[in-house]
Amino acid sequence: MIQAKSDLLVALGAAIAEVAPGGAVTPAFESPKQAAHGDLACTAAMPLAKALKKNPREVAGALIEALNRQPAVQHWVDALEIAGPGFINLRLKAAAKQAIVAEVLAQGERFGRQPARTDQMLVEFVSANPTGPLHVGHARQAALGDAICNLFETQGWRVSREFYYNDAGVQIATLAASVQARLRGLKPGDAQWPETAYNGEYIGDIAADFLAKQSVTADDRAFTASGDVGDLDGIRQFAVAYLRHEQDLDLQAFGVRFDHYFLESSLYSSGRVDDTVKRLIAAGKTFEEGGALWLRTTDYGDDKDRVMRKSDATYTYFVPDVAYHVNKFERGFHKAINIQGGDHHGTIARVRAGVQAAGMGVPAGYPEYVLHKMVTVMKGGEEVKISKRAGSYVTLRDLIDWTSKDAVRFFLLSRKADSEFIFDVDLALKRNDENPVFYVQYAHARICSVIRQWAEGGGAQASLSGADLTLLAAPSEAALMLRLAEFPAMLANAAAGLAPHDTTFYLRDLAGAFHSYYGAERFLVDDRELARARIALLVATRQVIRNALAVLGVSAPDRMDRDTETSS
Repeated sequence: MIQAKSDLLVALGAAIAEVAPGGAVTPAFESPKQAAHGDLACTAAMPLAKALKKNPREVAGALIEALNRQPAVQHWVDALEIAGPGFINLRLKAAAKQAIVAEVLAQGERFGRQPARTDQMLVEFVSANPTGPLHVGHARQAALGDAICNLFETQGWRVSREFYYNDAGVQIATLAASVQARLRGLKPGDAQWPETAYNGEYIGDIAADFLAKQSVTADDRAFTASGDVGDLDGIRQFAVAYLRHEQDLDLQAFGVRFDHYFLESSLYSSGRVDDTVKRLIAAGKTFEEGGALWLRTTDYGDDKDRVMRKSDATYTYFVPDVAYHVNKFERGFHKAINIQGGDHHGTIARVRAGVQAAGMGVPAGYPEYVLHKMVTVMKGGEEVKISKRAGSYVTLRDLIDWTSKDAVRFFLLSRKADSEFIFDVDLALKRNDENPVFYVQYAHARICSVIRQWAEGGGAQASLSGADLTLLAAPSEAALMLRLAEFPAMLANAAAGLAPHDTTFYLRDLAGAFHSYYGAERFLVDDRELARARIALLVATRQVIRNALAVLGVSAPDRMDRDTETSS
């Protein structure tokens, strides 16, 4: 069917050119909202009618006449109909739908993926300061960032995953002071406990290991504690390495990897911050006022100009961000995406302004941002706000321990990033159709069960390539095949829209189509040719479910039990 849609798009383009020469309408098909309306829909008549100053239904009629003269339409389409104000609905021949099964079987894991391209991009996500365990907001960033990377990889991009963290500054100084206070015998609640200190159990764990002169190794560093309570710098370095190691373990448990860790301190030690400021001054984009150095961010759409260097000669917090993004561009990442919390909204305009003002030809929308809203965790019907280990918030590890990696990933990706999300722990533990990740995974396990039964009866997967797909004529089979055919376009649109939630929606629809098929038809029928065709469709469906779950970083189990089983 992928070939059929490709052929039909070319035919539609030719028909549009015939009816409205020079008309600037891109050929495109949509999926009708109701199956009764056909298999594909086209809305081109409406914009063409406006340009031609004609009635949309009249233009739709002319398009249908032109389409009917196209060989691809004669080959793949049963009927063309005008609906509503000028929609064109196409009803495909059975062969067009059946072809998708052979296409999926032939391409396997490559189905839906586009050829490799030379373009490279950088996605920065999580970027948690090493001051405590990863919280549920970091979990949402990790799921979003990893899935967006996977989506762009399906489109042929060379994707680099980067974690940027602040290994200096006020928060790190607070971390060191908190550990030192515990080393001196203080604890939260004591009169002398610093008001700004971190209160979680992990601070006591760091202090105990520092006192024991332990060594700790993270992805990017290793450090051995001196055990000296007065060694504040050593405490700082040990605490950062300790928490980096803990974050590494959490990310590994979540199945997230990074290609590179970028230290904020390196921007200062390498002179990149000073160089970036000099570049902006040389470009004439700064001015001095009140003893401070300002950047003319209003030239780039910001609501007011911003201070870069304060009167005490220290830089404001967005200056290293500008230097960091200049560095990204210099490294050849001319497409960059940042996954961050909604509290970063105010920094977007000034960072973009600074990078554009650097005079490197950086486009106005660089970098792109995906900002996510808060996650509320519910358990036992009540909101969970505090983790014993973190002291003030629910951690990523809490969610994984309470449910599973698969549930956390699927749930956190099941809504648009800019919508607030309630993570229901009780729902994530249910083993029935109410739980969306179970519903999808169980579809895969059900298919595996049927295929095992078929193989035990003497069926061989090698024989599926010769299956008579014309026997797949049941309405539930047509509906399932149409869903399979939507997969490549869904991936392309989800990547372009930075919308991994589209993949979760697609999976639920695909699983629903399969479960309906499972309830409507028998697969291991006496007619061996019909059985072979249906098994071919099941194998294709299993492959697409696997491919889609892989984008989300969710597993595809071969066996699962459920709370209440239904039979077919």
